[in-house]
Amino acid sequence: MATQNTTVRAQKSRHDERRVVSNIVRGSIGNLIEWYDWYAYTAFSIYFAAVFFPSGDQTAQLLNTAAVFAVGFLMRPVGGWVLGRYADRRGRRAALTLSVTLMAVGSLIVALTPSYGSIGIAAPVLLVAARLLQGLSVGGEYSTSATYMSEVASPGRRGYYSSFQYVTLIAGQLTALGLQIVLQQVLSTAQMEAWGWRIAFVVGAAGAIVVLWLRRGMDESESFERAAAEDGDRDPKDGGPARGSLRMLLSYPRQCMVVVGLTMGGTLFFYTYTTYLQKFMVNTSGIAKPTAAWINFSALVVFVVLQPVMGLLSDRVGRRPMLIAFGALGAVVVVPSLTLLSHTSDPVYAFLLMLVPLAVASLYTSISAVVKAELFPTSIRALGVGLPYALTVAVFGGTAEYVALWFKNAGHESWYFYYVTACVLISLLVYIRMRETSDGSPLETEARN
Repeated sequence: MATQNTTVRAQKSRHDERRVVSNIVRGSIGNLIEWYDWYAYTAFSIYFAAVFFPSGDQTAQLLNTAAVFAVGFLMRPVGGWVLGRYADRRGRRAALTLSVTLMAVGSLIVALTPSYGSIGIAAPVLLVAARLLQGLSVGGEYSTSATYMSEVASPGRRGYYSSFQYVTLIAGQLTALGLQIVLQQVLSTAQMEAWGWRIAFVVGAAGAIVVLWLRRGMDESESFERAAAEDGDRDPKDGGPARGSLRMLLSYPRQCMVVVGLTMGGTLFFYTYTTYLQKFMVNTSGIAKPTAAWINFSALVVFVVLQPVMGLLSDRVGRRPMLIAFGALGAVVVVPSLTLLSHTSDPVYAFLLMLVPLAVASLYTSISAVVKAELFPTSIRALGVGLPYALTVAVFGGTAEYVALWFKNAGHESWYFYYVTACVLISLLVYIRMRETSDGSPLETEARN
């Protein structure tokens, strides 16, 4: 009898693990498509800039597309608030489904909008509207997917499963870059500028529709279902804050400040060594654009592989030691790596100078989502993760490239190196003072007031 019970428990455990993996895969694929669509804009803007804006100076047209990109970035906090609130009230699955729907609509608008020559000012207006939808979507995607993955993951393996959020985030960037490389090989420059760039957004919209179908079959988080059953959506008239409201979020000021503090250095470090470094190699190191693109691509592939390894390590040693290691190593590596990179044009050396900081960054990126999720109770988790994080990313991550180029233009490029170091050191102080967030127990018991 005992043997039979043991067999039944083992079969149930395997079944539960398969359900976890299925839900994580569905959530991860959606995250990949969301970030693919987000990065496809930057990858292909050099081809469609002239389509949406009046003919003239190419630099002016690119600046216009960059301005639209910035507008989308500023929408991320709004997305973190709106969709985070929706996820805490209506469920993680509902919010993730809405998020990918918004992204699909935004990509379709970009793909199908006629040129400025055909419809005039309506062309850039539609482009802005599409980017607003995409910014709203990706702002809510991070917080909701971070919350969902942490809640459906098996206790004791949340670091490992949650690390796939950054795996798919970077994979989305790599997919956009890879498609661009393929299209450049099969289409001429004239074809890319005329219509080839639209293929990227058609692919993104089609992928989002597939993900929409997949996400409709996901299980709802048991944590959310329990919280909804126990609390209900409280009427504000009873004196208690409604689930997922800003009023409830304000009752967790320490957790919000921890999210801001732990994100500040991490997001600036991440955007420096991913989004900005390719331009740094070209403008400062003098490396050819195609070579810099391949260096960036290769280093990011290794970076992706490191995410689950580091996530699994965090399940063994804890989140806080990983963050402290990132803060200490990150503060040390920035100045020498960027200084050495600025004086080399050797591709292999440049690859190593990018890879080492990215390996350091993986100590943060692999667990940043689950750490934030473990700070808040179920009833406010999606909004608690989304809004403080998105605001911090908009201020520090979104301005990384601008600040770096401003220092370079002022003749003090190295000052940016020390700016990044200072922000990482501030985050390190937060890591040292914060409490451990994971002990392998059910997620509901880990949020502390």
